[in-house]
Amino acid sequence: MHIPDGFVSLPVAAVTGLATVTAITISLSRSQDNFGLRQAPIMGLTTAFIFAAQMINFPVLGGTSGHLLGGALAAVILGNPWAATLCISTVLLIQGLLFADGGITALGANILNMGIIGVWTGWGLTQTLQRLIGGSKNRLPLAAGIAAGVSVVVAAIACSLELILSGTAEPAIILPAMTGIHALIGIGEGIITAGVLTYLAQVRPDLLPGDRPQLQKWLVPVVATLLIAGVLSLFASAWPDGLEKVAEMQGFLPLAENVRVKIPTPFADYEIEGLGAIGTSISGIIGTLICFGAAFGIAQFVKPKDA
Repeated sequence: MHIPDGFVSLPVAAVTGLATVTAITISLSRSQDNFGLRQAPIMGLTTAFIFAAQMINFPVLGGTSGHLLGGALAAVILGNPWAATLCISTVLLIQGLLFADGGITALGANILNMGIIGVWTGWGLTQTLQRLIGGSKNRLPLAAGIAAGVSVVVAAIACSLELILSGTAEPAIILPAMTGIHALIGIGEGIITAGVLTYLAQVRPDLLPGDRPQLQKWLVPVVATLLIAGVLSLFASAWPDGLEKVAEMQGFLPLAENVRVKIPTPFADYEIEGLGAIGTSISGIIGTLICFGAAFGIAQFVKPKDA
């Protein structure tokens, strides 16, 4: 659902950019007041994992693929939607600046859709469902999985509205197309979210809110995240993602291809020129490490002084 340059108009880019800057500023402040983590490594590891997981597109029907957005997952792991907004925003910023995954002019819209709307929809619905089903930790993966799937559809609707306001697509066409495709992608989002939380609840409950992480047991999650970025990413589906597929079907894909000024990025399309698959692995690992370092630094900045 990463909007490239050329899909949104300058006014829409400006408004969404302003909204995003405001939301990130508030998130920095509220994370300092309510930081659910007791140390920076979980913030870094969650951000790194979501970056790595987003490299793996899974196939859905009709020659379309999707990937994890991760907003609901980040909010649940961090126990704090403000911190989750910072987490997803960091991923999207690094993807846009270094990997040409999402346009620079559309960065505000992408963060708004996935890092704010996606996060808060997933978090709010998870809390609501948890109350309805009794609040058991054993049922958290189910509640979060459902919420994660719904959050993808809501984020897709927000993306559609931005394209409509930009004059890129007609409401009667883009809304049902984006909603339908991302409902299928949302199923994958829900399964991944529920699966990760089930694993953590059974094997590493200390990585979930309420328990203090055991700092001597970081090797497995760190190695697993690097393997996802460096190895599993090589098996990602080559089919276009939901937005790209809709743009192709509705005829506005050339808007991205015909952008006059393109900002060079060192790892465009998660590749290093001349290295083939090895370049994908290396770029994925580099991106994962950068995400960890950036999020770790943010967590150190926003945590209370006495933490």
